[in-house]
Amino acid sequence: MNTKKKLAAAAAGKGARPARPEDQRLPVGSMFAYGFQHVLTMYGGIIAPPLIIGAAAGMNSQDIGLLIAACLFVGGLATILQTVGIPFFGSQLPLVQGVSFAGVSTMVAIVHGGGGIQAVFGSVIAASLIGLLITPLFSKIIRFFPPVVTGTVITTIGLTLMPVAANWAMGGNNKAPNYGSVANIGLAAGTMGIVLLLSKVGSAAISRLSILLAMVLGTLIALVFGMADFSKVGQGEIVAFPTPFAFGPPTFEVAAIISMLIVILVTLTETSADIIAVGEIVGTKVDSKRIGNGLRADMLSSAVSPLFNSFTQSAFAQNVGLVAITGVKSRFVVSAGGVILVVLGLLPVLGRVVAAVPTPVLGGAGVVLFGTVAASGIRTLSKVDYKNNMNLIVVAASIGFGMIPIAAPTFYDQFPSWFGTIFHSGISSAAVMAILLNLLFNHFRAGNSDNQSVFVAGTERLVKAEDLRCLADGDRFENGKLIDCDGKEVRIDSAEKASEH
Repeated sequence: MNTKKKLAAAAAGKGARPARPEDQRLPVGSMFAYGFQHVLTMYGGIIAPPLIIGAAAGMNSQDIGLLIAACLFVGGLATILQTVGIPFFGSQLPLVQGVSFAGVSTMVAIVHGGGGIQAVFGSVIAASLIGLLITPLFSKIIRFFPPVVTGTVITTIGLTLMPVAANWAMGGNNKAPNYGSVANIGLAAGTMGIVLLLSKVGSAAISRLSILLAMVLGTLIALVFGMADFSKVGQGEIVAFPTPFAFGPPTFEVAAIISMLIVILVTLTETSADIIAVGEIVGTKVDSKRIGNGLRADMLSSAVSPLFNSFTQSAFAQNVGLVAITGVKSRFVVSAGGVILVVLGLLPVLGRVVAAVPTPVLGGAGVVLFGTVAASGIRTLSKVDYKNNMNLIVVAASIGFGMIPIAAPTFYDQFPSWFGTIFHSGISSAAVMAILLNLLFNHFRAGNSDNQSVFVAGTERLVKAEDLRCLADGDRFENGKLIDCDGKEVRIDSAEKASEH
């Protein structure tokens, strides 16, 4: 009898839904289709840093291609580590990893400072190992991320990514003669329209693949009008494994390491926000342990990446939006995307095919994706209690502060470089401000008082207890008049007149 019960329980277990939404397993074909959608979404972001850094280092196109392949390869491995996870490493959430854009300006400065690409790699290794040591501190901040903070940060993530989508829609290269042309923006608008149309159709499968299908159709439209170029796909090696330390052994310079450590702190902050954001979207529990595992995966990937000629790794915020818009919460879908990235890193020819997708096509899809991130943050903010507290000013000041570097990119140019590195990121700016203001108003309550600011006015109706003591059961307020339980009007005097009687 016990054996039968065990067999029945086992059979029931096979058909049972996973305890966590992110643990759902899809058919292999669907996993790789959705995974490829993730790759297309982040591809422009992951190849931009090696392009910029390689050009700053004076590399030729072949060496820059090697950097790009290395970043794809390491990004794929980091994504698999983050999603599948091993003990102490990996949040096991649908997060795509790739080269962090936060450190690009710092790396360019290190290159121009005379250290070269070797000093960049050395600073990444050293700073990432220091970051690995301090992750326990960052993983303890989960209790300081209530909805008023997470909603603010998620909203800001979406808003700060909007200039990226606009730049893609205009063509991606502001020095190109057709940058911002009607043709580029029209192609982006057409792609966006296809996303919206496919999202409306009755088939759930088509709706969930709307981003991928829109990119494919947008690319076909671009081909028809001569706006896509696949001529370079056949140029270069077909298969190539990243050569360890292809540009020489890393060098370790103190100033470069200190500068990169600031970038690592920014990366830890942004990744913490992304982990919490995707947890909100997926609807799963995110605690300090999970954040710590995610941050350690970040730092380990970053420390190892220079071995294969890559740079700091972090979660990609744009892919958080893809999770929200498709509703596909499985982490194994993103793991499949990681496998595709690894293959792209080993097969540069496939990478060149994906790279041929016109930038305006990415921009059209990006508007919807990044807007979805902001909308998810607004949905979280709708859960916040604004009654008789300062949560409204926490949200207002934090989002406003986060928008400063987006509205005015040169705002911090006259500040020390370490300050600009931290606050030039709108995500980091909003996260720092939201955390500090939440601590000030909701944790350090000394000095707080009811209705302490004009920002609280109108957030609730307040009636004092002593004003209710004179009312009897059945009294009511009609058309501006107080009517007692017998239907007679009760005269209402101002406080001044009442004191005269």
